Amino acid sequence: MASIFILILVLAATMMPAAWFFSNKTSALSWFVHADKWLHGLTFLVLALWFAGQYRAQSYWRLAAGLMAFGFLIEVCQLMVSYRTADWVDIGANTAGIIAGLAVASAGLGGWCLRVEAWHTARSTGS
Repeated sequence: MASIFILILVLAATMMPAAWFFSNKTSALSWFVHADKWLHGLTFLVLALWFAGQYRAQSYWRLAAGLMAFGFLIEVCQLMVSYRTADWVDIGANTAGIIAGLAVASAGLGGWCLRVEAWHTARSTGS
């Protein structure tokens, strides 16, 4: 249930008018070159780590495919409204974030949720 909420939250944030976050001169991130692309990458890195925590490494290709599809969905939705623009570079940033997140997961952080559940079960049963 938390995963669905997180995806809805990300979709909602990407559908808000960009001017709420990035106005030309007044944005807190105006000094940060390509802040939008970095935020895309960071968001998808976190999503990849979140989902990689819930599945075994054998499923990472499915996670990557699902997150890529979600990234495309975001861009299609942005294409359908007048106050947002779809951008292929955003899809590239999403993909880079997914790859980075799954690389970190493969290096040892993946399955974190499975380990927490196993620890909690062992603690609860006294094993």
